[in-house]
Amino acid sequence: MGACVGETGLMAQAKKIALYMIIVFVLYTIITSPQRAAEMVQIGFEGISSAAQGVGEFMTQLIK
Repeated sequence: MGACVGETGLMAQAKKIALYMIIVFVLYTIITSPQRAAEMVQIGFEGISSAAQGVGEFMTQLIK
């Protein structure tokens, strides 16, 4: 049973390290290339908007 707790703690530690690495990468990208970072954010929001519009259209077609 002690091994399970150790593995769970190890996974939590790995997730925490991965999250820190992602945050550092995002900050580095924003600082070194703010124009490119802004473009990436805009592309992301456009993708989310398109997905939401697609879901809305799908739901509308289900109702008809």
